[in-house]
Amino acid sequence: MTLIDTVPGFSATLAALGDELGVAFPAEDLTRRLGPPLDHLLADHLAPEAVAGAGDRFRELYRDHAIAPTPVLAGAHEAIAAVRRQRGRVLLVTGKFPRNAGLHVDHLGLDVDHVEGWVWGVGKADVLRAEGASVYVGDHVHDVEGALAAGATSVSVLTGGSTRAELEAAGTHVVLDDLLAFPDWLEEHLLTTRLAALEADLAGRESVLVAFSGGADSALVLAAAVRALGPDRVAAATAYSDSLPASERGPAADFAASLGIPVLTPATREMEREGYRANSGQRCYFCKAELLDVLGPLAEEHGLRQVATGTNADDVVAGFRPGIRAAAERGAITPLADAGLTKAQVREASRRWGLPTWAKPAAACLSSRIAYGLEISPARLARVERAEAEVRRVLARHGLESADLRVRDRDDHASVELDADLVAGDLAGRSGAGVVEEVCAAVRAAGFAEAGLDRRGFRSGSLNDDLAPDRADNPLAAATAADIG
Repeated sequence: MTLIDTVPGFSATLAALGDELGVAFPAEDLTRRLGPPLDHLLADHLAPEAVAGAGDRFRELYRDHAIAPTPVLAGAHEAIAAVRRQRGRVLLVTGKFPRNAGLHVDHLGLDVDHVEGWVWGVGKADVLRAEGASVYVGDHVHDVEGALAAGATSVSVLTGGSTRAELEAAGTHVVLDDLLAFPDWLEEHLLTTRLAALEADLAGRESVLVAFSGGADSALVLAAAVRALGPDRVAAATAYSDSLPASERGPAADFAASLGIPVLTPATREMEREGYRANSGQRCYFCKAELLDVLGPLAEEHGLRQVATGTNADDVVAGFRPGIRAAAERGAITPLADAGLTKAQVREASRRWGLPTWAKPAAACLSSRIAYGLEISPARLARVERAEAEVRRVLARHGLESADLRVRDRDDHASVELDADLVAGDLAGRSGAGVVEEVCAAVRAAGFAEAGLDRRGFRSGSLNDDLAPDRADNPLAAATAADIG
């Protein structure tokens, strides 16, 4: 990635070298040609036998003359941050002397994972391939050569000595005016390529049964499968059980119908699994195992070759997700995760495709509201569902709403989680105290002895905090640590 403006430092070092050698190097001309190895640039101005020594001396002088005056390019830090947001690595592959390149990185505080120096043109391809680079950003036609030879996407910026016409003639895939344009380009590039990978994956399947919860992730898988395979080779399966809020069933059926595909509604009996009812840290494993044990034979019965889930790329790296392991053990495919699509990209793709689920809040199963160690039962789940419905009604009476809402069952005590902005805004201070009391009263009326508002606001998976093995007040520490390991 091209990150610094090398002209000031190069010019200063060249001037110092020229003073020592008694040579008036044409700095302006040479800086226009920056990119090739130094020896190539010096060869036209020195005797052949003097070039190697002059290059060595230039590199010695570089530390004192080039590091301080060399600025970072506009947008460089933002470009690196954009790569980080996508969980990517940043490589600096340069023709510069490696130690001097590292000095620039340290001096400018560039968040770079790996620096590889003294490589040029097509020679950069070996490094790019070895490091698994998919995009290479450069400013010279020889950077384009390296990217293309490595099979990487070549992104060129007009901050070096090569013109747009030269870069395009070399075969670069895209030309940007500067690095400031890179974050938006990267976001669009990844979304486009990942959606293409999603559709290509699904197109290679003979037929698919999608485990469809009604949420944004599985909705996108369903829509993509219809695009790739056609409605005749796709079906949705929405499992009905005490864990699925009744309010989710109608919208899920309507969405599937809008795609022109059948929706199957098998009953799942996770409640009959002792491991599920026990509600240890492995509860989601038993839940997903039950779901896939039902959907596998159902898919076979309907002549559908694959069962797909809505697991996305964020889920895979989110840490403790035993349900993903259970699905993988049963051969379920994960098209979103395999294509690298994150939750944010799922929502953006859904918005572009006109899917009504694009902004739908996450709606985890009702069992996710029950504190670990408390036995799951239909009565507990019904109490939580009833309490959440009542909280929404209270908020609506005051002209308020919370996109994310959870009533966490901690046995006799319920903890209410609402959008953090709502908690810090309309419900903060004396003005919101009355609404908070109404919310808590509604939760108590639903069957809880005590209720309180969590002032930290909604936090996805907040009950997982109870699984931390170093929590001194966690009675499940020993058991759950063993389960997780």
